[in-house]
Amino acid sequence: MTSRIQHGRLTASLRLLCAGLAAALTLAACGGGGGSTGALSNTPVSTTPNNSAADPDLATLGEAFDTYWNKCAKPRTGIDPYTNKPYPDTQGTLRDELTFLRAWSNQYYLWYNEIPTNFKMADFTNPVDYFEKLMSPRDKDMYHFTYPSAEWDKLTNSGIELGYGITWSSGGPTAPRNWTVALVEPGSPAAIAGLRRGDVLTNIDGVDFINASDKPSVDKINAGLFPETVGQSHSLTFRRAGADIVATMQAQDVTVAPVKFTRVIDTPTGKVGYLSFESHNAVSERQLIDAITTLKTAGVSDLVLDLRYNGGGLLNIASELAYMIAGPATEGKVFERLQYNDKIEAKQTPQIIRFDSKAYGFPAGTGTVAKGTVLPTLALSRVTVLTTSGSCSASEAVINGLRGVDVQVNVIGATTCGKPYGFTPVPNCGTTYFSVEFQGVNAKGFGDYAGGITPTCTVADDLAHDLGSTDEALLASALSYRATGVCAPQARSSAQAMALSAQVPVRSRASQIAIHVRPR
Repeated sequence: MTSRIQHGRLTASLRLLCAGLAAALTLAACGGGGGSTGALSNTPVSTTPNNSAADPDLATLGEAFDTYWNKCAKPRTGIDPYTNKPYPDTQGTLRDELTFLRAWSNQYYLWYNEIPTNFKMADFTNPVDYFEKLMSPRDKDMYHFTYPSAEWDKLTNSGIELGYGITWSSGGPTAPRNWTVALVEPGSPAAIAGLRRGDVLTNIDGVDFINASDKPSVDKINAGLFPETVGQSHSLTFRRAGADIVATMQAQDVTVAPVKFTRVIDTPTGKVGYLSFESHNAVSERQLIDAITTLKTAGVSDLVLDLRYNGGGLLNIASELAYMIAGPATEGKVFERLQYNDKIEAKQTPQIIRFDSKAYGFPAGTGTVAKGTVLPTLALSRVTVLTTSGSCSASEAVINGLRGVDVQVNVIGATTCGKPYGFTPVPNCGTTYFSVEFQGVNAKGFGDYAGGITPTCTVADDLAHDLGSTDEALLASALSYRATGVCAPQARSSAQAMALSAQVPVRSRASQIAIHVRPR
């Protein structure tokens, strides 16, 4: 499923933006990822439904999903690159795929008893459209989505996204639009074109990006913002310091670095570490270990953790990061307890992610950390976290998990997105399905932040200065609050804070979730 800028309105999936959640690396990616509408369009080829068959009886479905798993109307062939074994798909039918989804949702979906019953399998010609119906109403569940399995694996294991290498800060999809470059990936097409943080998008392929609303113009905007294949070329115009900058870029598979900046800041009361972290993916395990080791070697006595553009990812990575901040005093304690629906809670032991002193060892190519590697730690009792309304899921879990073991967490920026829910990705027949399975709570049993985590000091994201600069408003405010205990002058009124929350990072949907991977 994709969602794009629309003529005069928002699509259903763009209600995510209205709710103050982070969107996608592109606007089109609310329902899936890779930064490309092509990569995101994962609806399988239509298959003729069996209109004569009645839906299965929910009372007798039980765990029937196991019977239908990998029985595909169009089986994949070849070798799975992650197992080096043939894909497990066998010949099946569309109904097999739908039955798998219905049985799985009935068993594992957190709000399984709220799934509507006013539709039938016979009404559908593909499983993705059917899956979209297997959920509580969107005003409660804004997180249901799918991904092509190949794209999902590429994104999570390698951090590769199709696009120009830009993270946008967006005021929304409808005109007049206000989109600004927030981050540029080193070595990306955007970096080669000379773009930088703070550049304001004004034109795409000759179309007024800010004001155009007619359908032909919107189609051209979407085509330029959301390239579908490697090599697609588009011309984007930006405004910088009153001058226009034209960047003609070809879309590429861009490797996104989860840890962007690490630096040591000397202050009158000691050395403060600064760490910019943007995605809890497999690649980040090595990068976080290296960054924390650098800060530890430098002798920092405090840390500013910049999560303003971090939408989440692997909860195991979040727990490792939290341990590396807080240290041995937290080892073995509860980082997050996963609360499932009543069916699952009744039959399994409590699912707990603990503060662990050793690396999980996620496969990440040449950057893989050996399982069991002892993690470095700063052993801090206090940390400052920088946030925007795009700080989601696993990022919020870092804050909540540390507070659960009495680490002082000061939050500078905007109220976070409010996403205490998580998933276990479920692949079937080439599509990976994400259905909310649990709510996370910390060691004190708290996880009630669906409205977001409120900042200690409300400060607007400062796109006029580079991340890591002590002149940048969020970092300057963090350092000031650390020294004085008083919010700096950059802090905003409640009305300004509400306006600030509407400006959100734009990135892939898979970058703003919490994922549980069970211990190996």
